[in-house]
Amino acid sequence: MGTRSLTFVYDSYKAKNGRIVRRPIINLYRQYDGYPEGHGAELYDFIKDFTIVNGLTNSTNKIANGMGCFAGQLVAHFKDGAGQFYLEPVTAKECGQDYEYHIYQEDYKFKIKVVDRGCNMFGLTMSDKSEALYDGDVASFKQFCKVKDDA
Repeated sequence: MGTRSLTFVYDSYKAKNGRIVRRPIINLYRQYDGYPEGHGAELYDFIKDFTIVNGLTNSTNKIANGMGCFAGQLVAHFKDGAGQFYLEPVTAKECGQDYEYHIYQEDYKFKIKVVDRGCNMFGLTMSDKSEALYDGDVASFKQFCKVKDDA
């Protein structure tokens, strides 16, 4: 049995009351290797060099023109054939996942929240766990996922 995970990417907007509202725009299900040292480390390697922009430039760096652009590039990066990764509805909250990764941005900087869900086996709850393990920036996410520096 694999270590399942969900990766949500959020767009945000300012509500009339001035509050920032985040709404999920994709939910990427991973069948196995969803633990922080696996999927988390791979997410770090993908996201570490990205810059979020508002409008395209002549930059040769890895850029995302907003979170929708980033979400599309994330799926294209991970999905390379049948199996392993699936898009689920953003409303799907019980997919047997052990971990959840929530990617959002604040002031054009990526933030990632990791939640340990236990493993709820498609509604047959084995754990009522929903413990936030990490919530912070990409640089600290590297240490959290135990990513080793290239030799």
